[in-house]
Amino acid sequence: MLVYSANRMYQRSMRNKRGMCVCNFIKVELDGSSIPKLVVAILTPLSSVYVNCIMLYSLQSKSVFKESPRYILFAHMLFNDSVNLILTCLLSVLALAFFKLAKAVCSFILLMSITTFLNAPLNLAVMSLERYMAIRFPLRHAEIATQKRTYIAICFVWLFGSANILTDIIFAAVMDPNFFYMQMYCSREQIFIKQWQLDLYNGCNIFYFVSVTVIIIFTYISIMITARSMSSNKDSAKKAHRTVLLHLIQLGLCLTSFIYGSIERALYLMTGSNIALFTHLRYLNFLIVLIVPRCLSPLIYGLRDDAVRPLFKYYFCCGSAKTGH
Repeated sequence: MLVYSANRMYQRSMRNKRGMCVCNFIKVELDGSSIPKLVVAILTPLSSVYVNCIMLYSLQSKSVFKESPRYILFAHMLFNDSVNLILTCLLSVLALAFFKLAKAVCSFILLMSITTFLNAPLNLAVMSLERYMAIRFPLRHAEIATQKRTYIAICFVWLFGSANILTDIIFAAVMDPNFFYMQMYCSREQIFIKQWQLDLYNGCNIFYFVSVTVIIIFTYISIMITARSMSSNKDSAKKAHRTVLLHLIQLGLCLTSFIYGSIERALYLMTGSNIALFTHLRYLNFLIVLIVPRCLSPLIYGLRDDAVRPLFKYYFCCGSAKTGH
């Protein structure tokens, strides 16, 4: 996953003899105008993490939230996005300091960063399927979507999310026994050794998003049809319909994150030798495409939930607000 370099560092890409992309990092000193941008780029995700933590605490405060598959998956989404935002901040600070890490440390950071990045759309697919079963099979929903099966589904989300980057790390370690002891600038591209790794990475990303898109669209249409045909419990069906629609919107936001690198390369080609303009546009690309979508999860899902919203307000106001219960 590409990360914005807060010290206005940029990359020139070229091809080596093996056809792999090699990035030459050019360090430009941090100036006064960059400091406010850096503060915003760090405080925005950290503020979202703070909100997510309050939301998680609210979900843990009542047993009904800890037992319901819907809220278990929502809590997992909050945790996953929080980890991703923290690691994004960490990688930005490392880029700012132009700091090298041991590849063992960097590999772990990249493993968690990329896994949580890919987990987001996969978790959305599971959430949509859970709502689909709740509407299509209301009498069997409690039997099918159990607490145990929900946690198993989360384990599979982490398995699929980590498979590609874990394969790359293992392959790099096998090819070079000293891999974990070497120093490196911490970026996803430093793990690529062969061209097939890059091809596999791009292929997996396309496969994940096509699969998730098909699942969410299928559940959206199915719930919409069910909502029209049901003579009773239409309110529940309509709520599920709106929830899956939000999943589809959130998926679109996640999809923009996957084309972050393509947008950055296009900006670099458009600005040419104007490095100042490129760094300003790259900053906006980083903030809008990578950070903002991850910050919207508690607003999209948590604050619109009638059961969670009062508790969130109560804990956010340090216990001074009424919960409504």
